[in-house]
Amino acid sequence: MNRIKLTTPLTDEVVEQLKIGQQVLLNGIIYTGRDAAHQRLIELIENNKELPFNLKGQVIYYVGPSPARPGRVIGSAGPTTSGRMDRYAPRLYALGLKATIGKGRRDHTVIMAMKQYKGVYLAVVGGAAALIARSIKKAEVIAFPELGPEAIYRLVVEDFPAVVVNDTTGGDLYDESIKNYSIF
Repeated sequence: MNRIKLTTPLTDEVVEQLKIGQQVLLNGIIYTGRDAAHQRLIELIENNKELPFNLKGQVIYYVGPSPARPGRVIGSAGPTTSGRMDRYAPRLYALGLKATIGKGRRDHTVIMAMKQYKGVYLAVVGGAAALIARSIKKAEVIAFPELGPEAIYRLVVEDFPAVVVNDTTGGDLYDESIKNYSIF
């Protein structure tokens, strides 16, 4: 299967061309964030304070990486369950976020926000954390270091593999897969 190479930051035009089931290879900069970091981002937004990075065109990977072994950039970097960020995601998509990466389904409100604001959701395989880490060429904490692995990291990635699960039309790979493979 042909994989689509993407370079961050992403534009509306690029994101609108992505369809569920497509495999992508991300290159450039992506950011990390889990529950605690997302809550802090929303608090900054609500208090009209500056965010640690500009959301426009960016990608957030839902991960809390393990410590790096000597000679490595990062430890295991497998995805966390995306649903835990669903209450924050629509607001971030509204501010220009173009993609999130994680595992599992997204709430209907997140899918509608992606449709309205031209965003996508990408998934990676949870059991491939060590393999995924090989795509990460540089990692640095840029915000909330007191959160440890849940701090926001700026990652430089090269051919970071993912699959489009939700696209800008409201498509849902999980729903389509159930329809295609259901025997009832």
